[in-house]
Amino acid sequence: MTYDLAIIGGGPAGISAGVYAARKKIKTLFLAENLEGQSAVSDDIQNWIGMPHVKGAELAKMMADHLRAYAGDSLDIKKERVTLVEKDGKGFSLRTNKANYSAKTILVATGSVRRKLDIPGAKEFDNKGISYCASCDAPLFDGANVAVVGGGNAAFESAAQLAAYAKRITILARSRFRADPVTVEKVLADKKIEALENIDLAEVKGGDFVTSLAYTKRDSGAKKEIPVTGIFVEIGAVPSVDFVKNLVKLDGKNEIVTDPKTQVTSAEGIWAAGDCTNGLYKQNNIAAGDAVKALENIFEYLKT
Repeated sequence: MTYDLAIIGGGPAGISAGVYAARKKIKTLFLAENLEGQSAVSDDIQNWIGMPHVKGAELAKMMADHLRAYAGDSLDIKKERVTLVEKDGKGFSLRTNKANYSAKTILVATGSVRRKLDIPGAKEFDNKGISYCASCDAPLFDGANVAVVGGGNAAFESAAQLAAYAKRITILARSRFRADPVTVEKVLADKKIEALENIDLAEVKGGDFVTSLAYTKRDSGAKKEIPVTGIFVEIGAVPSVDFVKNLVKLDGKNEIVTDPKTQVTSAEGIWAAGDCTNGLYKQNNIAAGDAVKALENIFEYLKT
């Protein structure tokens, strides 16, 4: 059987597209190893529109339940990992870890995987003070001392978001700052924010939650430890696009290049939405909206 559409990915983008596809009665194959996104581990999400507070796991479950409510005649949900997508005549063939499928169109919504700290204590305190989303978790650190790890624009922008809540913010960059000079100047104009270059992180310390971050200054070898209850990691992310990289255009970050009006890629019949794309901002609401935009365009495409 050939599906009209294959949606790949089980986060906010994929699920939003799946719900819309089912409502439009598009014969859809939904492929994802799990139905959740990166924020499923967040203790308190405060920027999902319509819900002032919701735990990440609770939001993921509600979204998954919404999608499953439409499973049936036009929507097949399969818990499988896609390993390869290839052009096959006018459509595409998809290989997973369990089976092979065919589809006329593809929506890639596989997101990305955040690069994590690789120092002692980092694994133990993941989501116990270590966060990867300032816009999601900043309110949890009201009045606290926090650190931001990274030297690019994302790190400085996260520090700016945290400034509305945190008492003191220390930006720690492994080398020289890579953020735009204008951004650096603007962010550091806030006296509660300090930024340090040429830093080697040594260890995350704490009890039930983070209490401090130890580091070494690369130029002098001096060892220091700062008291923090939050550590926001902004050292990049790796888009999950290997299975389709031979079909679509990628940018220098290996993100899928899309037309922001429609989310179409360089390959006819393939759309992409969410954190796997070159969209400027990476957030749940934006991923969901871009996926709906893509789905509307896919619906029009299939009618022609």
